[in-house]
Amino acid sequence: MYTDLVAALDIGGTKIAGALVDGHGRIQARAQRATPAQQDGETVMRAVEEVLGDLAGSPLWGRAASIGIGSAGPVDASAGTVSPVNVPGWRDFPLVARVHAATGGLPVELIGDGVAITAAEHWQGAARGHDNALCMVVSTGVGGGLVLGGQLHPGPTGNAGHIGHISVDLDGDPCPCGSRGCVERIASGPNIARRALEQGWRPGPDGDTSAAAVAAAARRGDPVAVASFERAAQALAAGIAATATLVEIDIAVIGGGVGNAGDILFTPLRKALADYATLSFVRRLTVAPAQMGTDAGLVGAAAAALARRPDATAAGV
Repeated sequence: MYTDLVAALDIGGTKIAGALVDGHGRIQARAQRATPAQQDGETVMRAVEEVLGDLAGSPLWGRAASIGIGSAGPVDASAGTVSPVNVPGWRDFPLVARVHAATGGLPVELIGDGVAITAAEHWQGAARGHDNALCMVVSTGVGGGLVLGGQLHPGPTGNAGHIGHISVDLDGDPCPCGSRGCVERIASGPNIARRALEQGWRPGPDGDTSAAAVAAAARRGDPVAVASFERAAQALAAGIAATATLVEIDIAVIGGGVGNAGDILFTPLRKALADYATLSFVRRLTVAPAQMGTDAGLVGAAAAALARRPDATAAGV
């Protein structure tokens, strides 16, 4: 059988997306379901199985040799389990074994969603050509992953690079993770909006209190909205600089809904990074917006699966 494709799943608290992806990162077939995030674990798994069933109905399915999964975390790749914070029905859920069974025994590669986005950006996006990179998604949460020595570095459990839970404010607000002053508690979209509202920002007539609305207000010059984004940028800069100092990355790529704010985020971020990344070996660190968009999770999950194949080097992964 000619097997030149991999299947991919991108599992989050809002949607479960699936695709068949070729060795150049091009999506050849798609499927999607809403995540029944507040339902029991078996109901969530049925949604996953429905996505896989749709993909299996494609005439291309027989060409898929393996499947990659990028899941909201924490994940435990060594055990094949997932415990997404925003899917309470899944705690130590044996996702790898269940997907393996549902696909007739295909090999399964599991990574966290931040690592998946990193794989995509390194393969096809803004981190392409960089041997040492941090890629981040800044959205409802803050996640990330690492490329070290030219290779994806998921770590033993698949969570390496999870920058959102580096503490950058020792006396900061408690974080749901149990720590205090985490990057996510300051720089995620909901926390940018929360901070702005606490400091007196008020939404427009439409009542939109999202981070996107705060960004729009910041572009109009609202000082409270600007300050909220500057604080988020400072937290991100501190986390990025700490990571660069530890493992010597030369680029940080930022995607996600907050990353889409553009100069409202990146201008103060680059300024703050100059204050934090002061040692000689991190001064040339650059920050760039992500390029892969909403398909990053799928393409990255596919990249992880392709990297496990014997012909991975030939495929360019």
